[in-house]
Amino acid sequence: MINACKIASSCRVAAVIPCFPYARQDKKDKSRAPISAKLVANMLSVAGADHIITMDLHASQIQGFFDIPVDNLYAEPAILKYIKESIPNWQTSVIVSPDAGGAKRVTSIADRLNVDFALIHKERKRANEVEKMTLVGNVQGKVGLLASLWVAILVDDMADTCGTICMAADKLVEAGAEKVYAFCVHGIFSGPALQRLNNSKFEAVVVTNTIPQDENMKQCPKIQAELVDIQPNPTQVTTYISIHQSGFLQCIDISMILAEAIRRTHNGESVSYLFSHVPIC
Repeated sequence: MINACKIASSCRVAAVIPCFPYARQDKKDKSRAPISAKLVANMLSVAGADHIITMDLHASQIQGFFDIPVDNLYAEPAILKYIKESIPNWQTSVIVSPDAGGAKRVTSIADRLNVDFALIHKERKRANEVEKMTLVGNVQGKVGLLASLWVAILVDDMADTCGTICMAADKLVEAGAEKVYAFCVHGIFSGPALQRLNNSKFEAVVVTNTIPQDENMKQCPKIQAELVDIQPNPTQVTTYISIHQSGFLQCIDISMILAEAIRRTHNGESVSYLFSHVPIC
């Protein structure tokens, strides 16, 4: 499609890719392995793309694979909005990263909420299989008198087979958390993911619709669709939450974030406005 637009004399082609393909293959993890994210970047450039708009890249350095502008948008403002409006006692929560790679994302959210953070160190035997988990962070003070109020909020960029986050939930419950929530931007949900979530200790699992979730919601007996729309406005971007059903698996609609980014790109306005001017209160 990109190439068809290019050879049809389009002056500019912007590719909007909410979930960048092969984003986890951004480096060689073993001998003779491909760097598939780089290959996808080359294919998009050769096809004729002049601009890339995507959401929460697994590794931000993927932007360096391109010789064209890349806008990496973030779902963080919508996540913060959801936490403040939908999670009881979030003021006593601990924001947790299920691995060391997500520490920057978690500390950013924890700082903006003014709460504590922790991370889980995991040791893998092979891809998608975790052998051991260790909770790192000051959560002991949350146990005891505050145990009934302590909320653990896991934040990750993607949920694939969900083995990691389900084990992390077990670890947090062992450490004294009364309720555990999970926020994952990209809900891939492959293999036994939905079954694991149904049997997990999560109070709720929240994803965005960078990947369509309609089929996953049909297969999951505990469903809640949360639409958090970000409405474009020349002076301010406002947010609201619309609850359609009650249940367990929840989906944040980020289509209006992408729409506002497209509008700003088309009009030559600053896209970085979306990073710092989306209200979360």
